[in-house]
Amino acid sequence: MFSLPLRDDAVLRPLDVWHAEEFAAHLDRAREHIRPWVGPAFVTDDLDGARATLRRYAERRAADQAGLYGIWRDGTLVGGVMFVEFSTAMGSCEIGCWLEPAGEGHGLITAACATLLDWALTTRGLHRAEWRCRADNARSSAVAERLGMTLEGVQRDYWPYEGARYDKQYWAILAPEWRARRA
Repeated sequence: MFSLPLRDDAVLRPLDVWHAEEFAAHLDRAREHIRPWVGPAFVTDDLDGARATLRRYAERRAADQAGLYGIWRDGTLVGGVMFVEFSTAMGSCEIGCWLEPAGEGHGLITAACATLLDWALTTRGLHRAEWRCRADNARSSAVAERLGMTLEGVQRDYWPYEGARYDKQYWAILAPEWRARRA
């Protein structure tokens, strides 16, 4: 198993099925904080749901179609990043993230997403990486901006949540843009 340092007190590593109990406990701490911003299938309510989410991503990672990676700070799972979609045939991927309140404000998401982007756009040779978020999620939009992504559009009234509809932003960065930023 690999473990990549993000900072002195934080690491990024695969989030696998055997982490189900730790992932369920993390979701108990994070659930209400992330529920408005992530898909309902991800925000599970119990150990079986956490195990099912991890299994779904493990199967998709084995098929080279997705990936789920946890962020541990001082030994505690505080969030993570993911390849929501990963397609070598299309040369593109979508990345996403989530974080419990205890992990916020330390630059962990930006560092972890940069790691995913570097691997996808440099090592794996994909051409395009996308980021999608609710338009009113200022923290998420700020990460996309820090990563050098371009806001390509807004899908109006796309995201239903608690009886209201929200706009969804589409951000992206191309491999040549990413390499230029990293140089």
